[in-house]
Amino acid sequence: MKILVIQQKMIGDVLTSTIICETLRMQYPNAKIAYLVNSNTTPVIEQNPFFDHIIEFKNEYRKNKKLFFQFLMSIRASKYDLVIDAYGKLESNLITAFSKAPKKISYYKWYTQWIYTTSIHRQVAPITNASIAIENRLRLVLPEKEIANHILSPKIFLTDQEQQEAKTFLTQHGVSNESPLFMISVLGSSPNKTLPFSQMAAVIDEIVATTDANILFNYIPNQEKDAKKVYQLTTKKTQEKIHFTVFGKSLRQFIGILYHCDGLIGNEGGAVNMAKALQKPTFTIFSPWIIKEDWNMFEDGILHDSIHLIDIKPELYGQKLPSEMKKQSIALYREFSPELITHKLKLYLNNFNENLKPSNGNSGIR
Repeated sequence: MKILVIQQKMIGDVLTSTIICETLRMQYPNAKIAYLVNSNTTPVIEQNPFFDHIIEFKNEYRKNKKLFFQFLMSIRASKYDLVIDAYGKLESNLITAFSKAPKKISYYKWYTQWIYTTSIHRQVAPITNASIAIENRLRLVLPEKEIANHILSPKIFLTDQEQQEAKTFLTQHGVSNESPLFMISVLGSSPNKTLPFSQMAAVIDEIVATTDANILFNYIPNQEKDAKKVYQLTTKKTQEKIHFTVFGKSLRQFIGILYHCDGLIGNEGGAVNMAKALQKPTFTIFSPWIIKEDWNMFEDGILHDSIHLIDIKPELYGQKLPSEMKKQSIALYREFSPELITHKLKLYLNNFNENLKPSNGNSGIR
C-alpha cells in the first residue's frame, strides 16, 4: 500500500501533522508513506521514522506552470492508494486530483468535496487537552469514537551527533549548565503575533529575577535588529544573563540547541511546537486574535501553560471570536500589560524552581 500525506503550511503545521503519519504507520505497518511538505519546512521532520520519504514542494512549482505540471504528473506516476490532504488549498487540491488515488481524504469544503472520496468536518471544541489542532488531524485517519483514546503528540528526532554538536556549541560560547537555560520566542512570525517589545522585555526580566536562568533568544539573522531592541529594553542584570549572539544558524541547529534548554517561553508559534515535540516545558503568550483552543496543545498548567488576553479581559471581545479581532491586534496587545502576564508567569516559574533542574542534555523534568 502506498500513502501520500500532504501538508504545505508552516513549520508548526508540518510538525503537528506528523501525527497523521504516525497513526497511519500503526494502522498500516507495511505501507510506504510519503510526506509532502514545502522545502523550507523539511528540517523539522528529518529523521522521523513514521514515513519513508519526504517529497519537497519547491517554490519554483508556484512560479512555473510547466514545472508544476511535471510535478503533478510525477505524483500520478507514483500510483498512491490513499491520499490524506491535511492542507486543503488549491495546490493540494490539484495534487490530490491528479494522483488518481482510489481513496482521497481531506477536510470538508463545499466547493472541493467532489475531489475527495471522504470529507471530514472539523470540530471547534476540544474533547481532550491535546487541542483542536491535534484532534482535527486525527479525524482524518480515525473514527470519531477513537479520537480521545488515541491522542498522539508530535515528535522531533535528533541524531546523537546533532545533540553533541549543539552541546559543544553552547559550551564553546560560555553557556553554563549550572543555571537553568530558557529559550525565548522573542518575536512572532508577524507583528500581529508579536508581543510589543517593552512587554516582552518585562517578561524576560521576570524570568531572570525568579529563576536566575541563562537566556537565549530565538531569532533569525534578518530579525536581529528587532531582537536587539528587546534586549536593550531589559535591565542590566537581565542583560548579563542573555547570550544574545548564541543562536541557531539553521533550523536544525536551533532544534539541537533547544534540546539542551530547560524550557521555552514567549510568543506562540512554531518554536513553541518544536519545544513541545522535544518534551520541553513551555509558557506561551498568545496573540489576542489567535484562538487559543486551536493551539494550546497538552496544557496542564504545570509542564505547559499559556496566557491569552481573552482569559483576563473577556469584555474586550464581547461575542466576537478572537479571529475576528485580527485587525485590532496591535491595540489589543496594549491592553496586555506586563503585570497581567508576569503574574501568571511567576506562578509557572515558581513551579519550575520546585520541580525542574538545570539542563543536562535530557529533559529538565526531575
